[in-house]
Amino acid sequence: MTDGLGDGSPSELIDARIAALGDWRGAMLARLRAVIRTADPDVVEAVKWRKPSNPMGVPTWEHAGIICTGETYKDKVKLTFARGASLEDTAGLFNASLDGGTRRAIDFREGAPIDEAALAALVRSAVALNLTTAAARGGKRG
Repeated sequence: MTDGLGDGSPSELIDARIAALGDWRGAMLARLRAVIRTADPDVVEAVKWRKPSNPMGVPTWEHAGIICTGETYKDKVKLTFARGASLEDTAGLFNASLDGGTRRAIDFREGAPIDEAALAALVRSAVALNLTTAAARGGKRG
């Protein structure tokens, strides 16, 4: 455990990521994570794309496929919904990656409010889409 990250569970790695940020971005990521976990109690946390340039990887939330990822940048925390272009965003949360054919993202900046009800609804819609797609594939992700 020389890098302080070890090979802990994905939830522990996300905890470490939040703690390592030590500023508003960690608090924002923790709040977003709480909304996701409340919206889908069966969500599975993962950390993907760990590499030397990003040893802490990218927090990822999955249920029958990726729901969204949580990336942190100097000026924002970005939730990217893997299949966001297929989701109805009645609250208008998506504000980034709007031209993409598949993904959509929400950039949260310091002090930005979180519409928790709308975000939870978006998470539940993403799960429903993943489950429908998995069922159409015979229950297996392809």
